[in-house]
Amino acid sequence: MITGASAGIGRAIAQEYARRGERIALLARGQAGLAAAERECRELGAEQAMALQCDVADGAAVDLAAEHVAAELGPVDVWVNNAMVSVFAPAWEITADEYRRVIEVNYLGAVHGTLAALRQMRPRGHGCIVEVGSALAFRGIPLQAPYCASKHAIEGFVESLRAELLRDCPDIKVTMVQLPAVNTPQFSWVRTRLPRHPQPVPPIYQPEVAARAVVWASDHRPRELNVGAPTIKTRVANALAPGLLDHYLARKGFDSQQTGEHVNLARWHDNIDRPMDAERDFGAHGVFDHRAQRRSLELWAATHKRTVAAAAALTAAAAAGAPAVRNLLGRRNHR
Repeated sequence: MITGASAGIGRAIAQEYARRGERIALLARGQAGLAAAERECRELGAEQAMALQCDVADGAAVDLAAEHVAAELGPVDVWVNNAMVSVFAPAWEITADEYRRVIEVNYLGAVHGTLAALRQMRPRGHGCIVEVGSALAFRGIPLQAPYCASKHAIEGFVESLRAELLRDCPDIKVTMVQLPAVNTPQFSWVRTRLPRHPQPVPPIYQPEVAARAVVWASDHRPRELNVGAPTIKTRVANALAPGLLDHYLARKGFDSQQTGEHVNLARWHDNIDRPMDAERDFGAHGVFDHRAQRRSLELWAATHKRTVAAAAALTAAAAAGAPAVRNLLGRRNHR
């Protein structure tokens, strides 16, 4: 089960699972995006694909969708919580209703999905829940207070849940995939009060990078998986010097989230209250293909630790052996 599956990262995750021939349930609000995702999954080789229109902010609707999936495709083995919305503006320009809506979709949506998954997984004693997180689950940045708050909330919820599951159902795993900036359609339909077009903070990665990370995490079930150098750097900087990071973001964090393209806010449409892909399919990618990276060396290293360790050991052995070799050659030359 993948929430937010009609576009962006959720769409790329669905594609990745489809190529493996999985049975896939797709949950989202946008009818056109969902229909295209369902068709695409079948074309890519999914054993079965089922699209369900649902707002994850509605807990009862999520429960009904989960029950329907279980009846049609069998109990859910992997549940991916990915749905999100956002508002780009200074904190004092965002209304209480907008804060509430972002929290309802991003945080409560993840809670609703997790609880629905646990109702199926706990009686069987196994399963995996993947929470799509962010570097912003640890470090808030300007202009995205509601989104950052929602990701922080998911992190706290997951930490509590992990301890409870270790005591009650240790074979049910919850893993959180912490993402960097990703090129998704979201930045063309967020609610914004900024003068220029919103953008993810560079460097930007393609959604397939995030999708590969999520699928790997569902297979290997680490406690968490950090994707990309920006995620690691952000977490380290926030742990070591949060005050300095405050000042850095005050100087750089506003322009780095906007392109040079000015927008007419009177004609801007967003997906806070209604999906943007209800009548038109937007796919997985946003408008930043020309700037987005298709691979992450850090993700490869994190998912190939044995290879990295072996290479490091060989390098260390070679470095340690070099002086001995030089000494031996030196003695031979002296003779």
